[in-house]
Amino acid sequence: MVDLRNQYQRIQHEINEAIQEVVESAAFINGPEVTIFAQSLEEYIGAKVTPCANGTDAIQIALMALGFERGDEIIVPAFTYAAAVEAIALLGLVPVFADVDQSTFNIDTNSIESLITDRTKAILPVHLFGQCADMENILALAKDRSLYVIEDNAQSMGANYIFSSGNVQKAGTIGDIATTSFFPTKTLGCFGDGGAIISQNEALSKKCKMIANHGQSKKYIHETIGCNSRLDTMQAAILNVKLKHLDHFIQLRCQAANQYNEALSAIDELVIPKKSEFSTHVFHQYTIKLDATLRDELKEFLFSNGIPSMVYYPLPLHKQKAYQSYYKNQGLTSSELLCKEALSLPMHTELNEDQVAYITNTIKKFFLK
Repeated sequence: MVDLRNQYQRIQHEINEAIQEVVESAAFINGPEVTIFAQSLEEYIGAKVTPCANGTDAIQIALMALGFERGDEIIVPAFTYAAAVEAIALLGLVPVFADVDQSTFNIDTNSIESLITDRTKAILPVHLFGQCADMENILALAKDRSLYVIEDNAQSMGANYIFSSGNVQKAGTIGDIATTSFFPTKTLGCFGDGGAIISQNEALSKKCKMIANHGQSKKYIHETIGCNSRLDTMQAAILNVKLKHLDHFIQLRCQAANQYNEALSAIDELVIPKKSEFSTHVFHQYTIKLDATLRDELKEFLFSNGIPSMVYYPLPLHKQKAYQSYYKNQGLTSSELLCKEALSLPMHTELNEDQVAYITNTIKKFFLK
């Protein structure tokens, strides 16, 4: 599914040199590489960046910075990874599940408005699989209802959102605050855990930085309840290198996606990923859809031919035991159906033409057998 070893070998000299500099400096906690990386990422995306230990911490810190109270409701898609809902629940907030768009896998803006109550404080769209949710409509709805917008950008770092006016912004810089993960498999990934909070609001960014550092405004002066969430210096050094290659890595992913599209678009039994008209796609995942009765058969057939594939996600969040109590029986049919139909194929920067050809030819054989 992911070839991190060969990606490392592609930039081995740069990575090794960056790691060695950290080892020789012995500045393992909050070393200069952390500040350098934050500044470099700020220049890349055009917003303030607060590094932290991982993407889940980033969501928790963002929620804490916005000052929500226990029982406040946050609207979140039912078809996504559990991290956002986990952070919401841990803080005593209430996740309210919205359905997703069948074509793009992102939150369905038409499902949001009916979920808003007097306790609703924010909408948390997840930019899933590599492209942005419909942010222009989400922002309009949030403004009308005085809600915050929190972007989960863990899967779409580097994607661009195109407004109807023609203005372009990087994913993660559009709402009030955003979070991201640098988990190794992400489009911008380190060699362990890492994350960041992103915002155009300088005061909010300062608050996030304070929360992530035990609530300290300066050493031993604690102004708020915080947590201990630091991006490791070694990981920051690695990210400094990989950020320089991010656009090229995205280009390589898109090339593989285009080859997939060309080979698979003629197969009537499956649906290739839809690219939204308002977002570029960085293809964190390449996810096809096919009838539920065929999905698991194809997965097994690929495995028998040495090809990995993954089901993201086998169960929607509202049907997970941990979060069933938050479910209010609203219609979430698209989320439930996608859990049965979606299948992600190998996608990474080292995927070459021969490999994609082997994968797609194997899929064609499955439908001919």
